[in-house]
Parts: sequence; structure tokens; C-alpha cells
Amino acid sequence: MNKTVIMKTVKSRLTNSVWSAFWAGLLAWMFTVSANAALEIEISGGSAIQIPIAILPMAEPANSQKSRLHEIISNDLRGSGMFRIINTSGMPALPTNASQIKYTDWTALKAQGLSLGEVQQVGGNLKVSVQVMDVLRQTALLQLTYTVSPSQYRHVAHLIADQIYEKFTGQPGAFATRIAYVTKVGKRFTLQIADYDGFNSQTLVSSNEPIISPAWSPDGTKMAYVSFEKKKPIVFVQSLYTGERKVVANFKGNNSAPAWSPDGSKLAVVLTYGANSQIYTISADGSNLQQVTKSSSIDTEPAFSPDGQYIYFSSDRGGRPQIYKVPASGGSASRVTFEGGYNVSPRFSPDGKYLTYIRNDGGSFKVAVQDLGTGDVKLLSNGSLDESPTFAPNARTIMYATRVGGKGTLATVTVDGLVRQRLSEAGGDIREPAWGPAQAAPK
Repeated sequence: MNKTVIMKTVKSRLTNSVWSAFWAGLLAWMFTVSANAALEIEISGGSAIQIPIAILPMAEPANSQKSRLHEIISNDLRGSGMFRIINTSGMPALPTNASQIKYTDWTALKAQGLSLGEVQQVGGNLKVSVQVMDVLRQTALLQLTYTVSPSQYRHVAHLIADQIYEKFTGQPGAFATRIAYVTKVGKRFTLQIADYDGFNSQTLVSSNEPIISPAWSPDGTKMAYVSFEKKKPIVFVQSLYTGERKVVANFKGNNSAPAWSPDGSKLAVVLTYGANSQIYTISADGSNLQQVTKSSSIDTEPAFSPDGQYIYFSSDRGGRPQIYKVPASGGSASRVTFEGGYNVSPRFSPDGKYLTYIRNDGGSFKVAVQDLGTGDVKLLSNGSLDESPTFAPNARTIMYATRVGGKGTLATVTVDGLVRQRLSEAGGDIREPAWGPAQAAPK
């Protein structure tokens, strides 16, 4: 059965016109011709209160290339919406170490923080030393040292930005993280992995058949995804370090929508193993198949709760698509969403405080976030066909796929809805984002 017949079969089971539109949007993307280019970032909005901070150029050996670490750090902090980066271009001289700081110059600019440091060549590596000063108290807030290979240049800048973000806001940053997404160039689909801002993209797998539903393992070492390369949807798991990949779900019918358990020991998948789409679990190596939901409706898009006790999923078992939950070992399902007539694609924040999903709002598909403590729901995006929401590891930002000018792009929005960014490829088409877990700092 080819991919077009598969999608038509799924759609025919969904009598609700809005639910069907979701699949129509997916099909439209699958057959869109596009080109590939670097991701570009546009930022709009900002928090009501922004922290003024100066990020100074690093001191470095005279024979080295000009360091751009401060530019990367500045872009990270500016893009969070939480910081106002002070323009230092007109200043006659900038300090390169703490002993050179004239604090009156910086209090006059109303700076609260000041970052400065140096880059040294140590053999084939770079030693990056940074001090972050509290301008008002004239004391050091952070003293950071990293020794990294040149290939980790951008990564160490993101790590520094994470530390500054956490020191001033009390929340961990998510700049030193990676994202996965799918691009389509001509007739070729590619699963890409990149830094959170789209730089340093690398191809994990490429195919002339669709690739969908990438999902990071909790430790960030593997990627599960669905490939149609054998003319039907099959779930693969691939190592990000060795490239080795393995088929973990190739049962009778369709195999789709992989979601990792929090401990990485198993996957929830959607199978048409019987007749209609139902939720199953398998061990991470593809063994130990167990059925979780049993209904005459379509149950799909599983997501484990952060404690691993429940699987949340989308279902039309109530007549219209809503989100339900079921014990991870199977049992009776209970409805989770009650506001709105259409809610799908549930995903948890890593801290378990929020649930994001897609809601049909007057004919437009938008990203919603529900505070699980209060039950309050807020619509965050403003597109007409937004989909595939995924949380940053710090639970502050949600990335999702949207369409602008008929082209697929990625966008982010903070959980308070105040800061938005758009990541787009010039002339390209990108979809299916998945935000990876936090990465360990280099030693």
C-alpha cells in the first residue's frame, strides 16, 4: 500500500471534517516542492521587564581570527525576550578583564550585568574564560572556563548564554540544545539535526519517500522516526553517534507516531495491527509488544507523562478529536481536554507543569498550552495551520510547525505568549520539529 492510499485510508475513518483537514495539511506538505537553505531567525515581542546587560567582545591572541562568541551569546539572550543587550559600539575602549572595569560608565548605561573574557589557543583546543559581573554590586556573578575543540565553538557560546540566563532569571536556559526537523527538497525528504537556532545542521537520514515523527530518546543519543522508504510507514531507531539504525516496528498494517518513555526503556507506537489505529508499547529494541488502548475509534499521537505512569493521546472516540489519557500498562481511558471541539497532538513540558496541543480555533489550528496545576488554557500561536508542538528542555518555550506564504517554517513562542521567533529556510519547506534534551557541558 503506497503512502497516498495509507493517508486516504486513515482519513476515511475520520468523519469529522476538521480532523480530516489535519491530514490534508500533512499530505499537502509531503508533495510540496522546496529548496534548502540556512535557517533564518526573526524575533518579535519581549517580556514586560527586560534585564539590561552588556556582552563584550572576548580578548584573544593577536594572530587569531576575530572571536564571535559575544555575538552568539548576545543573540541567544536577546532572542529569549528576557534581556536588553546594551550597544557598546560607540564606546572608545572596552575592558577585557575585571580590573579594567569603570563601573560608573556602565551604571550610566543602566547595565545590570557585564560579560567579558578571553579566548586562548591551547594546543589544538580553545580555552574560553568568562567573567560575568554584577554592575550594581561590583562583584563577580559567574566565573566560567571551558576547554573545547574548535568544532564546539558555537556550543560553548550557547553554554555561556545558558549560565547567564539562569543566573539572572533563576531558570535554566535552553540555548545549548538541539532540534530535529524534516525538510523536503524536490522529491527528497531529509531528517536534520541542528543547534536550537538552526546552525550546524547535519543530515541523519535522507529518502525519496516521506520521513515523519522524529522523537529524541531521553538521553539524546538516539532518534526514533517513521520512514516510508519500504512503501509503508515503519518505525526506526537510529544512533546519533554511530549512525546505526534498526527497525523496531514493522508489524502488519501501519506503524507510526513513536514516543519514548521517560526512562528510555520503551516506545509507545500507533499500529493498525488489527483494524483501526490503536496505541501499543514496545521495548526500545522492538520486542515485547503490548496493546494499551482498545476501542473502535482512532487512537493516535501518544505521549508519555513525565512520570511514565500515563500515556496521553488523541482520539475521536467521543465523536470529535480530543485528548485522553490511559495507564501506560493499559486500562480505561479518561478524557483530558474539555474546552473547544478539537484538540490533538499532546506533548508535555519536561517539568510536568504544562501540556501543549493543537486546538481548532474558529477554523484555524493553533498552539494551546494548559497549566496542569490550575487547568487554565491559553492559545499561543496565531497561524492558520500550526502543528507539531514540542517543548524546550527548560519548559519555557514551545517550538511548532506553521505555514507562512504557503511555505512550511518553524516558530517558537514562550509559554506566556510574549516572545515569538520564526525559523525559516529561504525558499525551503520544513516541518515536524522535535526539541532535544539538554546536553552536558564539555569537560
